[in-house]
Amino acid sequence: MHDIRLIRDNPEAFDAGLARRGLSPAAATLLALDEKRRALITQAQAGQARRNEASKAIGAAKAAKDEAAAAALMAEVAELKQKLPAIEAEEAALGAELDGLLAAIPNLPLADVPDGADEEANALVHQRGALPVFDFAPREHDAIGPALGLDFETGALLAGTRFTLLRGPLARLYRALGQHMLTILSRDHGYEQIVPPLMVRDEIMFGTGQLPKFAEDSFRTTDGRWLIPTAEVSLTNIVREQILPEGALPMRFAALTPCFRSEAGSAGRDTRGFIRQHQFDKCEMVSIVTPDQSEAEHERMTAAAEGILTGLGLPFRRMKLCTGDMGFSAARTYDLEVWLPGQGRYREISSCSTCTDFQARRMNARYRPEGEKNTRFVHTLNGSGLAVGRTLVAVIENYQNEDGSITVPEAFVPHMDGVTRLEPAR
Repeated sequence: MHDIRLIRDNPEAFDAGLARRGLSPAAATLLALDEKRRALITQAQAGQARRNEASKAIGAAKAAKDEAAAAALMAEVAELKQKLPAIEAEEAALGAELDGLLAAIPNLPLADVPDGADEEANALVHQRGALPVFDFAPREHDAIGPALGLDFETGALLAGTRFTLLRGPLARLYRALGQHMLTILSRDHGYEQIVPPLMVRDEIMFGTGQLPKFAEDSFRTTDGRWLIPTAEVSLTNIVREQILPEGALPMRFAALTPCFRSEAGSAGRDTRGFIRQHQFDKCEMVSIVTPDQSEAEHERMTAAAEGILTGLGLPFRRMKLCTGDMGFSAARTYDLEVWLPGQGRYREISSCSTCTDFQARRMNARYRPEGEKNTRFVHTLNGSGLAVGRTLVAVIENYQNEDGSITVPEAFVPHMDGVTRLEPAR
């Protein structure tokens, strides 16, 4: 959410930020609405002050037995009493219209974010890990997985397309991967483990930017709640409508949850395999920090996700997303892309974003600096550490063997009670 006062102070900078997002100028429209609303506020305040003044004068006129003056004052008060509600109603309507327009505008990109229309303009930050070398043609996960327990047919039978059922050792590996991620984040990086609600109210989705613009991307229940598209929604809103002491920050939360997405905008993309599902598990990180902490926290969070990939021996690269490829609430995003040898390309496995105070304004989440009376908005960050299904896909493809088995990553053997190899069903 944007602060209209900041737009008033520098409308040119606001429109320049929108232009980098590929959007048309909006400052003039917003400021015209704001000016009309503020004029009505001034008019209402003046009317209320005059009403109070005239009401007091009625008593004085009657005490002086000036009935004509008293009658005129009473008529004026009656007229003001009739007019003020209409003025206040018009002001409220303009305020709601202004808030609606502001709520639909994405966050502005930070200065170091590369300009561009789509992923082709994303910038490589660094690349880690050697790509695996095979003495056979590596296959994609959807060719290897079914014999290991990746059951696409039963998943589709139970729930339709973009649902998958996992069986046996592969189901065990999947769950172990998710728990491993959560353990690493809490034990090594100080994230507090959270088990959040998977269904939330409208204002919770609004707080992190999923509503109103992206309602079609999520699933709504019959009683008006929303299935979370990511645990970011629940975790970030933990601090909504609070004033935190500065000493309580940074706050770091992590959760391993199912996530639910309609994938409304992805028709025809990744229809095969386990890459893009309506239901998937993800280990999510959220940080609540002061503005001066947010730059370092973005690097810290992204490095935590990278450490999980490194520990699993999976090659990856970090990309800085361009202005046209960032999410609605993000001011800067790093994507981690893991190498999939079956596809012969890198695919996203984590996004880590700093949202500055954009979400905090929508949630009214603030902190009070030490020794100050005034409050400031916190900064929020979120990141995947990691998407469990895509991590499983990466393990299958990077650790595949010619006979269709997969080798369990060395660091992960203890989590599998010593099992070093998953064998295909014969």
